Amino acid sequence: MKKLIVLGLAGLLSIPVVSTAQKRTTKKSTTSAQKAQQSAAAQAAAEKARQEELARQQEMQRQAELAKARMDSSLAAPASARPIPPSDVMFKKTVWRAVDLREKQNRPMFSPGRQITKLITDAVRRGELQAYRSDTLNTPISAQEFMTNLTPSSSAAGGLTEAEKAAGFDQPAAADDGWGNDDGWGTPAPKKNTAKKTDTKKAAAAPEAAVATGNELLPNELYKLEIKEDAVFDKKRSRLYHDIQAITLIMPAKYNSLGFEKPIASFKYSDLVRVFKAHPDEALWFNAQNDAQHKNLADAFDLWLFSSYITKVSNVNDERLEEVYGAGKKGLLAAQQAMEELIEFEYSLWSY
Repeated sequence: MKKLIVLGLAGLLSIPVVSTAQKRTTKKSTTSAQKAQQSAAAQAAAEKARQEELARQQEMQRQAELAKARMDSSLAAPASARPIPPSDVMFKKTVWRAVDLREKQNRPMFSPGRQITKLITDAVRRGELQAYRSDTLNTPISAQEFMTNLTPSSSAAGGLTEAEKAAGFDQPAAADDGWGNDDGWGTPAPKKNTAKKTDTKKAAAAPEAAVATGNELLPNELYKLEIKEDAVFDKKRSRLYHDIQAITLIMPAKYNSLGFEKPIASFKYSDLVRVFKAHPDEALWFNAQNDAQHKNLADAFDLWLFSSYITKVSNVNDERLEEVYGAGKKGLLAAQQAMEELIEFEYSLWSY
């Protein structure tokens, strides 16, 4: 027993004793190492964030340069996919046609998932297609402005142009008390400070709330197109060509708070053909009779595989047919007559 106690004491005496100062030194060195690691990690994170911000700025600059180059290229390119030399043009008449994609003959270019409107809007989002404010193709607009135009308006002034707003069409109509709202000489009568009229003004100002973002129309809701074309007789080839210049997306009247159709944006036909050729799987004219003979949308427009009716022919007053002949049946008869006049003009050029 004594021998075991002696051995235990000897083992205890052999254990090295660590002083308090040594413990503090070890703790300080461990804390300094941790702080150095944390500082290095923070510097690495800051450097990574700086690199990411630099890469983001470079990408934004690259996108801006690409957008400018695309705009310059689009402005310099002709509107027609196959321009006819002016020296070969013997006769030209500008014609506007309306295309309703819900019609049976137009359904092949409006099949679910492959709508022509979906292809156009996606191309604008990706930056592949330049949009213009009107079919004159003089004023390009940004993709953000295009998306804004694609959003249905809920305010009273949402569907008006800048000129219409400047003319005062966005102002609410004055309340009529049944006896007229002027002093008899054309000057508006002084306003009466009544509680009832104050409430009416508050109610009229309520619809001016801003439209929420992300409320753009879906492709299947954009079923109206307008085609601007030049009916050109080429004297070198001795035939009449329908040379498409621009295609305009139209917002249907039921999605506009003002109750009339509103142009969203116009596109050069040459730019559209380039997009159609670049995306053959999406730009598909569906052949319901033969799955092996689907057409590209560019070929479908060349072959005139769609139904349309004339809404306007170039004239001195720049009036649409419905403004001259009236809407409804009379307007459709005027459109049919305008189409037959073009056909008759071509046939009358020949003599046997």
